[in-house]
Amino acid sequence: MNETRQEVTNRKRRALITGLTGQDGSYLAEFLLKKGYEVFGLARRTSNDPFARVDALRTGRLITVLPGNLRDSASLERAVKASDPDEIYNLAAQSDVGISFECPEETFEINYHGLGRLVHAAVDHNPKIRIYQASTSEMFGKTMPPQHERSLFDPVSPYGLAKLRGHEDYVVGYRQKHGLFICSGILFNHESPRRGKHFVTRKITTSLAKIKLGLQESFELGNLEAKRDWGFAGDYVEAMWKILQQHEPKDYVISTGQSHTVRDFVNLAAAALDMKLVWQGSGLGETATDEKGRVILRINPKYYRPQEVNYLLGDSSAARKELGWEPKCSFAELVKMMAAADLGELKKQI
Repeated sequence: MNETRQEVTNRKRRALITGLTGQDGSYLAEFLLKKGYEVFGLARRTSNDPFARVDALRTGRLITVLPGNLRDSASLERAVKASDPDEIYNLAAQSDVGISFECPEETFEINYHGLGRLVHAAVDHNPKIRIYQASTSEMFGKTMPPQHERSLFDPVSPYGLAKLRGHEDYVVGYRQKHGLFICSGILFNHESPRRGKHFVTRKITTSLAKIKLGLQESFELGNLEAKRDWGFAGDYVEAMWKILQQHEPKDYVISTGQSHTVRDFVNLAAAALDMKLVWQGSGLGETATDEKGRVILRINPKYYRPQEVNYLLGDSSAARKELGWEPKCSFAELVKMMAAADLGELKKQI
């Protein structure tokens, strides 16, 4: 294990983060700044304030924001040249699995071809750049758990397939054929108060907080029995960094090793908000009522995916042993953190 590479050079180490404006990008930027990096972030011209999720950095403007996106080779080349990075973290993606069924071409354009453009720009500038690729547990698809680095990949969504193609062609392929230091972090689901509100976890905590405050009457979900290995995004960005500090490039599964259903998430979020739920019925007719008997949650089949990944449970023993990484935030703590953050934010707006 090698965590002293920063001592090799006198100048500050430089990192370029694509997807700066997302959940993971914001946590990673904060993490790398604390490590003494000079941080550059790629942001689309149409993006919102790139510091919206990085409140601690809003006044300091410690990150150099570069315009560009994974669709535009020239913008990637300019960004790599301007940042001259030691490390690149590719976190940009069309990351909504559900939307990938509706927009498969766009998903492949960004998640597969976009990675290729970035890798080519990096290699042309400096073939010694270390590259981290944000891969996903969705690549395992219907493979039975626990899923680890040697498990078969069997994706069932355009999102999972695009990520797998990128992993095989540009991560494994360029590493083996061209000796590039490029690695995949095969991250299982990771959440936080910074997660986009269209993701199911944030939809749950936001909706329940609104109901708690009388701002909303009810909400709808799809498959309550889908099982996911949920961790805290703030823990997982440390693993990304550790992956690029090794002597040799290697891919790692990053997960908590515990799986919970969507129903578990709902129950814990409600408990965190001091709301008592009563489940009634079954199947598409199942509902959850509050202590006054009001229906606050219904099942809507439109939220079921065309192909569902029913059970994800990661085995991150290699990362724990070789990287010295382990998750710090428990599932219960994560849900409580998200629910409290949404409740607090909504109270400010009332």
